[in-house]
Amino acid sequence: MPEFFTSIGGLLSDSFLQAGALWALRNIPGFPPIIQTVHILGIAVVMGSVVMLDLRILGLAVPSQGISEMTKRVMPWLWWALASNFVSGAFFLFGRPVRYFNNPVFAWKLSFLLAAILLTLFFHLMSRTQMDYWELNAKRLWTARGVALASLGLWIMVAMAGRWIAYLEHLQYPIWSA
Repeated sequence: MPEFFTSIGGLLSDSFLQAGALWALRNIPGFPPIIQTVHILGIAVVMGSVVMLDLRILGLAVPSQGISEMTKRVMPWLWWALASNFVSGAFFLFGRPVRYFNNPVFAWKLSFLLAAILLTLFFHLMSRTQMDYWELNAKRLWTARGVALASLGLWIMVAMAGRWIAYLEHLQYPIWSA
């Protein structure tokens, strides 16, 4: 891991953010499974929104709705779910920052996540500039299809990396996981 990345974990250790997260995780009855459930439901909403929109753009689902109409319907769900995932994920990240910032898969997850968010934001902002922006000509539609394929790949990689974080830790440090 790059030193600057692991140093972030060190800076967050013993910080007020870690203290607050650990207090909530340890002292609020049922909080860890509740916050993890919120996080998993948020993932489901993000993935559902992204997959529905991307499959529509690719012409594989919901042909009765235009791309612009589908975008208007799913984007609010995606952004709210993503915001809830940042909040819910922060409790675990701040609770054990060294666990995450020393794990190379977490860096990959952040890289995929940043790229996926930027690509989604680009698509959303462009769709708001003009009614039926992506459907106006063939070049834009092909661009939208390329964006949809990249989006699907990036969001799948975010989800896979998120799950792999724990597995890599178990493989590298099996004694800690016991």
